[in-house]
Amino acid sequence: MQTRFRHYLLEQGFVEHEVTTLTSLAKPLELPTRHILMEQGAITDSFYFVLDGLCHASYLTEQGREFSKEFYWEFDWIIGFESLIKQQPSAFLLETLTPCELMCLPIETLKQWRDSHHPIYLKLVETQLMFKENKERFMLLYSPEQRYQLFCENFPDLEQRLSDYQIAAYLGITPVSLSRIKNRSME
Repeated sequence: MQTRFRHYLLEQGFVEHEVTTLTSLAKPLELPTRHILMEQGAITDSFYFVLDGLCHASYLTEQGREFSKEFYWEFDWIIGFESLIKQQPSAFLLETLTPCELMCLPIETLKQWRDSHHPIYLKLVETQLMFKENKERFMLLYSPEQRYQLFCENFPDLEQRLSDYQIAAYLGITPVSLSRIKNRSME
């Protein structure tokens, strides 16, 4: 696992000393399906990098409803920046949807990097910011039908790994709406 993590970091432009720092801090985890990595309302002591598998972050309401925040798959960072910056409990639940191989890093290190304006922290924040802007554009500029088509084009492997309920949650629509969209696309 360490070798794949190291290789990915080098491909992403991390310099050798940053790669050495990250790999020395990272602890490999192999987790089963439906393993809770972080409870909503808990203070986290870790952040993660997905080497293999699929994770899901969701918001749970007091009424028992669940809202999909995000899915994370191979080569994604999972960092709760709001919790980190405001030093508050996590606003979301994080769990594995499949068996996963993750690299677990201490949140304390991330706090130190933030406070010292470390280049690794800046790279992680920039990565997250670009991802969030892309998702915002995706959700605001496209109709549900277009979002589904873009999802299928951009994430064909993910489409096969998620249930229709999960895909609908990612697209911000109901499962019934997704079913209708899929039926219309077959006509």
